[in-house]
Amino acid sequence: MARNLQRLSNLVGTFGPGAMLDLPTRSVLVGGLERWEMRQGAFKLVEEPRLSKMIERTLKAAGRLDPACALSFRTPPLAPDLYNTEPSGVAVTVFPTWFVCEAEVAEAGGREIRRRRLVRWSELDPAGGRRRYALENGKKVDVTPIRFVAGCEKGHLQDIDWRRVVHGDASCREPMWLVETGTSADPRDTQVVCDCERSLSLEQAFQRGRPGRCHGERPWLGDRDPADCDAFLRLLTRTATNTYFPQAAALISLPSAVDVLSALVQGHFSDLNEAQSPADITQARRFNSALRASLEGYSDDDVFARLQQLRSRHDQDSSLPPKLAEFDVFASGEPTIGDNQPGSLLYAETLERGLWDTDNDAVVRPIGSLVAVHRLREVCCLYGFTRFEAASTAADGDLEDIRLAVHGAPLSLAADWLPAVEQFGEGLFIQFDEAAVTEWFARQPVRDRAAQLLAGFLLWKREHGSALDDRGAAYTMLHGLSHALMAEIALECGYPASALKERIYALWDPARFGAAGRFGILIYTATAGNQGTLGGLVATARHFGRILHSALQRLELCSNDPICADHEPTSTADDHALHGAACHGCLLIAETSCEARNLFLDRALLVDTMAGQHAGFFI
Repeated sequence: MARNLQRLSNLVGTFGPGAMLDLPTRSVLVGGLERWEMRQGAFKLVEEPRLSKMIERTLKAAGRLDPACALSFRTPPLAPDLYNTEPSGVAVTVFPTWFVCEAEVAEAGGREIRRRRLVRWSELDPAGGRRRYALENGKKVDVTPIRFVAGCEKGHLQDIDWRRVVHGDASCREPMWLVETGTSADPRDTQVVCDCERSLSLEQAFQRGRPGRCHGERPWLGDRDPADCDAFLRLLTRTATNTYFPQAAALISLPSAVDVLSALVQGHFSDLNEAQSPADITQARRFNSALRASLEGYSDDDVFARLQQLRSRHDQDSSLPPKLAEFDVFASGEPTIGDNQPGSLLYAETLERGLWDTDNDAVVRPIGSLVAVHRLREVCCLYGFTRFEAASTAADGDLEDIRLAVHGAPLSLAADWLPAVEQFGEGLFIQFDEAAVTEWFARQPVRDRAAQLLAGFLLWKREHGSALDDRGAAYTMLHGLSHALMAEIALECGYPASALKERIYALWDPARFGAAGRFGILIYTATAGNQGTLGGLVATARHFGRILHSALQRLELCSNDPICADHEPTSTADDHALHGAACHGCLLIAETSCEARNLFLDRALLVDTMAGQHAGFFI
């Protein structure tokens, strides 16, 4: 039988532990980390101590990691086992266990209806891998998983007990059917009907409390939550986006090794991290042939001394917010950042202004510097997930995405590692002049627009009871410009727009008591191979002035104006309250490219729209 395959980045994102995945004949639930086949040689360690230290500290504080554990990162299974022709994989569980048979078309009350028999996994024909159900007349029909399951805000998930939902406490073993009376997906047009003549519409099933109380089931871990859960279950559409929101943390690797030995110890940091003396280095060499070969020619005392230095540096680096450390490296003004070597994790050049601002353009003047990032590495790890609502993210000056949602669900029972992937690419870093941003925000029209956007955010937050943090006007301005630049750069760089990603730096310096701090944008590519370092993005740096002009010109008029320009954040309680003049015609891009799920956008903070707020940064 053909094996079902997933990309590594999918297992550290959309389809991580606890996520439902559609296969050709059934739906399955991706198992927890204990159920991943992590035999020796089936995975690769991902070394990024700065990120692992930060997440380790956060998980321990939340009681989700043993205080004595040292957290490491591993790729999902990716290589064949030496003693098995089949590659290692990730175990899954069939879920849901309710299925519907092929539709039967009939007439009732003068209109056509379609009804599908509801059956359990245990009732399916074992022959052929439980793909069919044998009817009473002996005919076998194909089945598909039912579209609905139940869960709660704590991440718990379980099958709906359709018999209890329809019959209550009454006992009935008659056949049940999913009956559709309309051509739309309207819940009012779909009913669960029993041959005993009891029925329930899906509209009723979606009512709060109707599916019953949550039992704390965690089928991806194979247990029940030891902390009792008495929340009401809510219906989930199995393929809907709100069934799984990954909690992932990503950062850009920064240069830390200063010589060859430091680079070697850094590359084997997970293998050496437990060493407490030079004697432990000797033991590590003895049982790890790759480590022994890499450190050949260096004494155990020298290796241990360098390990101590790197530990101290990692502890210091991990105490900084990720974006703060990244910004300081990119905005250092150094002509060369990192090393131009094949194995280098970061190599960038701060370009002379005359190369990208040949005309001393007034529009480009607020840009302080432009950095061509020839090579970078992004490490992304998965540390939890939520259902129904995405986890809140911290403000940019804090720990960013690296904090736990109140109802975040765990990936394992007691694993001391997390799944991670490393991706390589190139990019452009755009640093903004701090004085220009401060002067812009001091203008009254800008403050008025910022207050309007904040009022919309507070309205949305109150309506949804969300813990989401406001990002502020500076972030919204930079975020909108990033989207506009990505759309424009994609026309020239050779990469599709969906291959570009962003990191927004709108950082307030706590040491300066709330004064404006660091402002910048990193637009970059990141892929699992070297396809992201082809040079097309860096090549656009010399044309940056023209690209910026063109991007801003496109924002002045949207195809959905005046509706887009006149949008009032306070007039709606849906996600439109989280942005101003922004829509699919101007600023919204692929959500895989956006770090904030297409929220906090407003082109009125960039240019003067037809609404005439006069709050644009580039007016």
